[in-house]
Amino acid sequence: MKRRPRNLSSNYDRPREDDYETPEKPVKPKGNSLFNYTSLAIIAGIFILGIGVGVAFSSSVSSSPNAIVSNVQIDQSAPNPEICIQNGASAIAMETRFFVTLNPFKVYVAQASTKPACVLRSANWAVLEQRKLITAEQSRECRQRMNTFGYTGVLESNPQIDCLYQSENSKNLFLTTPGAGAPPPGEEKF
Repeated sequence: MKRRPRNLSSNYDRPREDDYETPEKPVKPKGNSLFNYTSLAIIAGIFILGIGVGVAFSSSVSSSPNAIVSNVQIDQSAPNPEICIQNGASAIAMETRFFVTLNPFKVYVAQASTKPACVLRSANWAVLEQRKLITAEQSRECRQRMNTFGYTGVLESNPQIDCLYQSENSKNLFLTTPGAGAPPPGEEKF
């Protein structure tokens, strides 16, 4: 049996290798890349400069002694800051006096004064007991009322120590504002 000759015009024939032209490889132009090393260095420099300007601006804003901008300033101003932060939390003590007259009934308020203060966690009262700043009786009375201690003034030179009552968080409108978020766990009760 004889084979049929190939039909050259058939669509099913395989093309020969010399029918194809090899495509030329595209040449990449040097230096015209969108993200070459120079542009990346410029972008990184602008980013670092922006961070530096932001830090400088935030530190210069708090330079006024009449303005407290962050909790870091409160922490640094607390009496015995290292003891306070390890055993409690730095605070601002507001002192004011009220005067009440009975005939006629009137209430007068003196201007409030603020002082750096510290509020201790109830588990860390030993700091005050070791320095003999509170007695065992004062500690027992404060513990019975489920309160804690706070103080103003440096511990080494006659601080003013008070048994403090912690208010309920539900009445604190700063904590219930939308977007404020919940306080971190463990910080609700001192």
